[in-house]
Amino acid sequence: MDKKKVVVGMSGGVDSSVAALLLKKQGYDVIGVTMQIWQDEDPAAAEREGGCCSLSAVEDARRVAEVLEIPYYVMNFKEEFRRSVIDYFVAEYEKGRTPNPCIACNRYVKWEALLERSLAIGADYIATGHYARIVRRENGRYAIENSVSEAKDQTYALYGLTQEQLRRTLLPVGFYEKPQIREIAAKAGLPVARKHDSQEICFVPDGDYASFIERDTGRTAPEGNFVTKDGTVLGHHRGITHYTIGQRRGLDLPMGRRVFVTGIRPETNEVVVGKSEDVFTDCLSADHLTFMGIPEMEIGEEGHFLTKIRYNHRGTMCRVRRTGADEITCRFDEPVRAVTPGQAVVFYEDGCVAGGGIIM
Repeated sequence: MDKKKVVVGMSGGVDSSVAALLLKKQGYDVIGVTMQIWQDEDPAAAEREGGCCSLSAVEDARRVAEVLEIPYYVMNFKEEFRRSVIDYFVAEYEKGRTPNPCIACNRYVKWEALLERSLAIGADYIATGHYARIVRRENGRYAIENSVSEAKDQTYALYGLTQEQLRRTLLPVGFYEKPQIREIAAKAGLPVARKHDSQEICFVPDGDYASFIERDTGRTAPEGNFVTKDGTVLGHHRGITHYTIGQRRGLDLPMGRRVFVTGIRPETNEVVVGKSEDVFTDCLSADHLTFMGIPEMEIGEEGHFLTKIRYNHRGTMCRVRRTGADEITCRFDEPVRAVTPGQAVVFYEDGCVAGGGIIM
């Protein structure tokens, strides 16, 4: 019987490199692919802004492929990345929201676009180096299950994958802790065994989102007012793209006490500030729903789930209720800090992603 063919998305890092190694050891016919996503043809700019898919990342991935003796290709996904990630990122910030571009990239580029091309060349699966596992639940549905490594778990960022995408995906790294992955890489002689992990958004490596948006659009966000919840003007802000819910640093308000961003009003170009306790709430609404490990909830149906409101949130128990055709409301058992429009809310059942949506 022919070996199953898998295309591994190789970022040049240790995790995706070991994913390719593990799958080859498991008997798969492995093809390595790096996704070219950088927008600038200038090599220096591409290196500076390309992050995990920069020119040096391509060279690292190519060297790993040579050691593993697997075919390796670079595929151009610039158009998909521009449309589904960068344009989305910019538009959300200009609306006063705080998007998670990695979730959009996973859903529409690393899976939808890569899977489509991989199937077209005869692959059976795609694979990445994400710290997560895929299971088939008793209800017959595929779901993302928590990684063995709690510290590195990336299930939150994968909640948007479809059943077909999950069926066609392999995630071998999710069964290991990070030190084990580095040890496997070192024993195999992979040149990236000690390479540092990338921590930032790949196309904004310096973390200055507002400056990136200004360069990308050619527009400077207009200054406006800092206000209290009731509209009292406290000072002037630099433009709403500089702020996010819960932010304390960089406000430059001489208040004599610590204040935090509690709201952003794009319609009036105002940034609302308040006390620490004003950043807490016990409810939120979300749309752009995805149901993964559970069947799609009916309107009026509800469940009690462990729920995360950001990537590094440990999770809080929450009652999730389907309230509309594309809306859920979440009421937490205890208040949570800095519920941020544009971020994902992801709910879990028995260690598996049940579903999620985008906070309104």
